[in-house]
Amino acid sequence: MNTLQEILGNRMLMTAIAAWAIAQVIKTLVFFAVNKELDLSRLTGDGGMPSAHSATVTALAVRACIEYGPGSGVFAVAAILAVVVMHDAMGVRRESGKHAQAINELVDLLDLLNPDIQMDVKLKEFIGHTPSQVVAGAVLGLIVACVSGML
Repeated sequence: MNTLQEILGNRMLMTAIAAWAIAQVIKTLVFFAVNKELDLSRLTGDGGMPSAHSATVTALAVRACIEYGPGSGVFAVAAILAVVVMHDAMGVRRESGKHAQAINELVDLLDLLNPDIQMDVKLKEFIGHTPSQVVAGAVLGLIVACVSGML
């Protein structure tokens, strides 16, 4: 079996990638529904509803549990990874997004007060997730992993 076939046959990897892709498409559709604007950069962007990070690591952990059992080392590693990633998405990354938003507002204010200062820097504000975005991503990952187990 060649390497590409082995990668494509890796159910844990393919399940995690499928969960990420589905979350990104849903995130793009949600952004469109809320903002009435199609922004295709949302297909690969961070932040938003649902959390693709949460969907990915949850799908990976659930698939590991299905394939190797809840007592396996593979499941333990995937489960701990999922907890760390989801905690980080709601903590540090979410706060970074709030900081970026505040800095962007300050830059806009400075531009208004002194147009001679040209600050063309816009920081990325969609970085982290709210708890509901993380939960929605985790539920999506669980569903994708369970469906992949039936295929």
